Amino acid sequence: MITNKSIALKSITFLGVFSLLIASCGKQVSSAPETDPWKKMELIVKSIPETHFINKTYNINDFGAVADGKTMNTLAFEKAIKECSANGGGKVLVPNGKYLTGPIRLESNVNLHLEDQAEILFSTNSKDYPLVHTSWEGTELMNHSPLISAKGKTNVAITGKGILNGQANNTTWWPWCGSKRYGWDKGQPSQHDPLNRDNLVEMAEKGVPVAERIFGEGHYLRPNFIEFFECNTVLVKDITVVNAPFWILHPLKSNNVIIDGVTVNSHGPNNDGCDPEYSQNVIIRNCTFNTGDDCIAIKSGRDADGRRVGIPSKNIIVQNCKMIDGHGGVVMGSEITAGVNNVYVENCVMDSPELDRAIRIKTNSKRGGTTEDIYVRNIEIGTVKECVLRVTMFYDIYGSQVGNFIPTIKNISLENVKVKNGGKFGILADGYKESPIENITFKNVTIAKVDSVYSLKNVNKVNFINTYINGKKMESIKN
Repeated sequence: MITNKSIALKSITFLGVFSLLIASCGKQVSSAPETDPWKKMELIVKSIPETHFINKTYNINDFGAVADGKTMNTLAFEKAIKECSANGGGKVLVPNGKYLTGPIRLESNVNLHLEDQAEILFSTNSKDYPLVHTSWEGTELMNHSPLISAKGKTNVAITGKGILNGQANNTTWWPWCGSKRYGWDKGQPSQHDPLNRDNLVEMAEKGVPVAERIFGEGHYLRPNFIEFFECNTVLVKDITVVNAPFWILHPLKSNNVIIDGVTVNSHGPNNDGCDPEYSQNVIIRNCTFNTGDDCIAIKSGRDADGRRVGIPSKNIIVQNCKMIDGHGGVVMGSEITAGVNNVYVENCVMDSPELDRAIRIKTNSKRGGTTEDIYVRNIEIGTVKECVLRVTMFYDIYGSQVGNFIPTIKNISLENVKVKNGGKFGILADGYKESPIENITFKNVTIAKVDSVYSLKNVNKVNFINTYINGKKMESIKN
């Protein structure tokens, strides 16, 4: 006999099993890998932890700092940072005024905070910067300390609307590059002298241990400005950086880095705005770059040293940035040996007759490595000098760059991009016959004016979807 009670029990049992099935299916869907690149980007953003600091303030003036722009305050910064860290962290406050100092070394749980009218002036005396383990153009070495650095630290920040001034110019730091444009004269020492740059590259090729690659004083390899080396959970927010000796923001072997609202205005040699190297989960947002080299250049080591380290840079996100002068807006390379993947660029403005390219990938057969999955959308480009997209496997500077490590480049997508003046080319791309560049997509791209639509050599599959260049709708290229 079937009763109402037994029917009710069976219904409950069925509903329970059905609910478990639904829950199980939900878990299976949520655990599946995300295929939409922009949804994947959102998941990456959500996964990146933010810095947090306890509510304690350590004013550098209480540790002997003097804001006259002349007194050296290196020791005052050191004392304030060490005491802050020793007591569990907090804010090291730089009050309004001009503070001259040597290198600043940050500690875990320390937020170096500049008030709005504060300016840190860094010494231009190379002897003030001791030897430390660092990196120069993608090769590790013992060299002059960066102007600001943190090595092996967690939960560390530089914040505030003040100015970091490297004081580099055509009489200090910049002449070391060996270019008359930057103050060097014939007969003066430079990085090009035989015992300097070339010697470092040769040491790395021979496998000389990093501790024995001793440079520094007398070798004329300029220091990085801000370097986070093997750090985790980093924030750089709102500061302005001017007059850098060399690379400006350099996360090196670091994870979970947020660079937000930073202004870079520095037109010296190799004055890249931001160079994430061997780094992962990096957000660069709301920044303005006006530079003497690439605005953003994503790196992963040079040649033998890059193969030794073998850490790809990945999950690099660029949002809501403005690129003015520079060799490139968002660039991958040329020190890119360990590879770069999962780069997302969105909602940016790029515009200057002195901005050479919008998006650029540069590598060669000494570098090798794989660069893939580069996604760009919602970009407004006013004027660029050379091209909208530049991709090359034949980047050549400082002599022959031909070797036995043929690069791989694939999956580059530009979507919803508007260009007024693209310069010489819409796309300029050259790969190897044995390793062609694979799969370039332009979707909803409009280039109002450009000299030539494209120049392609050993490129497979260029997809034009609803794309107009010089007023003409483009047809896809399969080979």
